[in-house]
Amino acid sequence: MPTANPDATEIFRMSPADATVPDLMGAHRPAHPTLTIVKGPQIGEVFELDSPQITLGRDPHNSVFLNDMTVSRRHARMELGPVGSGQATIEDLGSLNGTWVDGAITTRAALKDGSTIQIGTFRMVFHTNARPRRIDTEA
Repeated sequence: MPTANPDATEIFRMSPADATVPDLMGAHRPAHPTLTIVKGPQIGEVFELDSPQITLGRDPHNSVFLNDMTVSRRHARMELGPVGSGQATIEDLGSLNGTWVDGAITTRAALKDGSTIQIGTFRMVFHTNARPRRIDTEA
């Protein structure tokens, strides 16, 4: 039996199941846009946005309830276009700490797939989950 060379490079492969970045959505592909909390007290929570108007804030009556004192009771409102259109905007409702989109403070901003939203200590990622459209090509 050959002896191992202590100076040799060994290859280590990590199983995808052991990766350090979890697949928060798994195989489930929601039919509606989603907000995923990636930083903050409720990390990993996913909100499926199934209404044309979504409210975000500390009041439990909001569509997206963010339970932290750094969030205003009625902090922001999202307007979503028709399902599958990928059109969305977010508007700050006069909150104390402001609403940030892709690293810039804003009173109103357009959202695109992958936009980050910072509200208080929460950082969220917006996904349109729009289905790819068929592109017809001519031969």
